[in-house]
Amino acid sequence: MMNTMVLSLSALISLLPATVLPFARSAVKADLVFWLLLGAAIAGPTGYSLAVLAGHWESNLPAALWLAVAVSLALYALVVLLAREAFRLAPLLLPYALVLGALGTALAPLNVDLGPATDVDAWLAVHIAVSVATYGLCTLAAVAAAAAFIQETALKRRSPSGFTRMLPSVSDAEWLVLRLLIAAEVVLGLGIVTGISKLYVSSGAILNLDHKTLLSLLAFLFIALLLFLHHRSGLRGRRAARLVLIAYLLLSLAYPGVKFVTDYLLA
Repeated sequence: MMNTMVLSLSALISLLPATVLPFARSAVKADLVFWLLLGAAIAGPTGYSLAVLAGHWESNLPAALWLAVAVSLALYALVVLLAREAFRLAPLLLPYALVLGALGTALAPLNVDLGPATDVDAWLAVHIAVSVATYGLCTLAAVAAAAAFIQETALKRRSPSGFTRMLPSVSDAEWLVLRLLIAAEVVLGLGIVTGISKLYVSSGAILNLDHKTLLSLLAFLFIALLLFLHHRSGLRGRRAARLVLIAYLLLSLAYPGVKFVTDYLLA
């Protein structure tokens, strides 16, 4: 029997310092304090996920939310290393991660009996990994799109604020959105292929047209359309940001959304 509430609260507390940091001081680059607090923010959700999922695959919503937080923040750290502009996404990303963590904490059962460890076959492990990585990349793309939307709105209204000055510029945010969407599309494509392969090996069928599969396919086609429109017409600005957020909504409905329906509405 594992007390998941204690683990969940500990993970939630680990997010607080990194969340507060961008609002407590002004910084133009990722310094040592940023990396130390981001490391703690990654360690908390990762520790929760490892404790709950080690030797198991828990499909409940709290586990899914905490895993999404852990992967999104880990990918964010990687993106910051590759693109300096991504550092300025922290004022949006960290509060959003905190909200997801708070939701995971509120929904987490007090105790969970994990039972004996079970083996996860290679196909399932790969499929889970690419699915969660896709959601993490799309989370970052959606946050960057929201930053671009906020910045462009402030510019049009000629009303910049202290908050908008913390965010990346419109051009930097759009640059991040494009590259994150390309990465997400590639990884999502791998996820669809591994899912089809696993289903074919286990049952001989090509597609299982459930809600999650349909929403994932729709998200893949929608992101492909976004990338095509950007290439052909230079789609950008608030219109592009809205479309990116719609794609993220589709993936959210396919990933945590389906778990919410099955765990709580249909339970």
